[in-house]
Amino acid sequence: MISDEDQIMMETLYWWGIPTLFRCKNDPDPKNCDIALVGVPHSTGNGTTERDQHLGPRAVRNISAMLKRSHLEYGIDPWKLNKIHDLGDVPFPEANDNEKCIERISSFYDHIEKAEKPVVSIGGDHSVTGGIIQSLAKKNSKLTKGKKITLVHFDAHTDCYEKLDHFLGAKKSAAHWASYLVKQGNVDPSTSTQIGIRGNPRTLDWLQASYDIGYQVITMEEYKELGHEKCSKMILDRLGDNPIYVTFDLDCLDATVAPGVANIESAFNGFNMDEARKLIQSLKGKNVIGGDVACLMPTKDNPNQITSMVASAIMFEIICLISHNLNKS
Repeated sequence: MISDEDQIMMETLYWWGIPTLFRCKNDPDPKNCDIALVGVPHSTGNGTTERDQHLGPRAVRNISAMLKRSHLEYGIDPWKLNKIHDLGDVPFPEANDNEKCIERISSFYDHIEKAEKPVVSIGGDHSVTGGIIQSLAKKNSKLTKGKKITLVHFDAHTDCYEKLDHFLGAKKSAAHWASYLVKQGNVDPSTSTQIGIRGNPRTLDWLQASYDIGYQVITMEEYKELGHEKCSKMILDRLGDNPIYVTFDLDCLDATVAPGVANIESAFNGFNMDEARKLIQSLKGKNVIGGDVACLMPTKDNPNQITSMVASAIMFEIICLISHNLNKS
């Protein structure tokens, strides 16, 4: 036997023990936890571009024990306050068929919705968010109490592609999810924000689809001009009383911060970690019921696995938002 202090030290060594998300208990039944963690190893929603995002959950499981820590700003230890379990991965026996995979995702998350548990996920390409939210925010959802979800969407791209009804054959694709979730009635765009959008667009009307759908868009250029406080206020002033879902595409980060991502935007600076972390923390005390981190590309990462570490750090911030909300007096 070892002491409690030695056990704490060992559990933060990523190379020791059986890898689960943040060294949490592996239990597939969401009824047994307060906060659910899920891996979504799916990459066919990105068409045929950059197809290794399905390796993201395994990469994060391998190193996320390093991020099993207390939260300094909130003054909490979420791992002691809540039962946080790794539910495992969504199964994809038809892995090369995007539409069937989206159905598989929704079916998996139906159990979490029925158990009324908040959930934080690691993808996977960004199409996974569509499958998750159309389950969590379905009509008569127990988790959202039948309300639409307010989306806080960090990304270099809007994912509101409207010029074609598919992206390289995938219909509910990584390029379409932010659009079809509104049309299906899962997301309320009037309370939602897309932030961090940047890059040289393929067409000059690149933001029009988001505006037409009703999203508030804060481009990276606008964030730099307006500053953190103004942009945080713009997000908060719009929230309303809907449950909130945070989706974080790692390509919103600067390429020097997160090099191992799909669809990297190298010509324009993205968020640094302090900027991204503070924006997420601005949602403290709000009704955050879930979130995900998408588009990790372990095969493009640096040898020190920095992008996987960054993905873990963003997951940790979302987990702590939920934990703080569950335990506020």
